[in-house]
Amino acid sequence: MDNVRDPREHVNEEPRDDLSDVVTGFGGMLAFMVVVFAVCVIVKYAIT
Repeated sequence: MDNVRDPREHVNEEPRDDLSDVVTGFGGMLAFMVVVFAVCVIVKYAIT
């Protein structure tokens, strides 16, 4: 018989809130893309 263990007993599992991780990542990426967009608009109007 195989030695199968419950994955919930994994020692390295961190009890974190996944929703807050997703919201933080989404917000950070959104802020980064807004900055990139603003720089691209400024460069476009500086060239023309």
